[in-house]
Amino acid sequence: MSERREEVDGDADRTANRDSDTDRPGDRDDGPSLIAVRDLVVSRGGERVLDGVSLSVDRGELVGLVGPNGAGKTTLIAACNGTLGIDGGAVELDGTDRRALSQREVARRVATVPQETNTAFEFPVESIVEMGRTAYVSRFGTTTEADREAIRRAMDRAEVREFADRSVTTLSGGERQRVLFARALAAETPALLLDEPTASLDINHQVRTLELVREAVDDGKAALAAIHDLNLAARVCDRLVLLAGGEVRATGTPRAVLSDDALASAFGVRTAVNDDPAVGSPMVTALRDGDGDRTE
Repeated sequence: MSERREEVDGDADRTANRDSDTDRPGDRDDGPSLIAVRDLVVSRGGERVLDGVSLSVDRGELVGLVGPNGAGKTTLIAACNGTLGIDGGAVELDGTDRRALSQREVARRVATVPQETNTAFEFPVESIVEMGRTAYVSRFGTTTEADREAIRRAMDRAEVREFADRSVTTLSGGERQRVLFARALAAETPALLLDEPTASLDINHQVRTLELVREAVDDGKAALAAIHDLNLAARVCDRLVLLAGGEVRATGTPRAVLSDDALASAFGVRTAVNDDPAVGSPMVTALRDGDGDRTE
């Protein structure tokens, strides 16, 4: 069996297990959710960007944030990692209100992979990954053997060890995204936040990036990822949260969330939702006026 066939079979098995009613990560009672958002309200420039948003992400679960541009996905990620203040509600990290934690304590509970991969500084890749250990380094700035081992593991896991001594500015967009993922892994946090990790990547790097996230989640991490591509999100995520207008419009398995009615409400477009013939996950096609007549 080829490697590609094994990947497709794995996706199909994941889809079948996810759509069943048993043993979903979010159904297990393993203590507090690693990420819990409760009635969150965030305003910017006097306008409410998030209005009463609630969601949770448990250990071993990948939750995808989907929705149109301007829905509040990036704002929600920033509210979760503490780089943006909140006006109401709460964000809890492993059972503790984020506002009760220092920034160092937040950085030990959740690591973020940003959307923007460009950098004006010619840091070696290994130095970028080492930044993921900032929350653990002493005030004298010395790294320990445990830090160095965490960096090596992260580079191996993200498949960037071969770039260790290269300047990050010499890498492709997909390679830089894997470096930023390695930096997040080096932090050894129980939870990950990812803001459009596949934006501007070609299809090969899109798939591989999300496969790496999926592998980390299958090993026990919790991940909340804003994902632009609905079909990729349906393929890799355990649950989806559909945001529009700063509100949660639907939440549940990809099959439950990606309905024609929910997508029409959020995106203002007609869709056809079918099963992907290769992996069995929901596949969304946007329709133009007259498409139905032309295919009949």
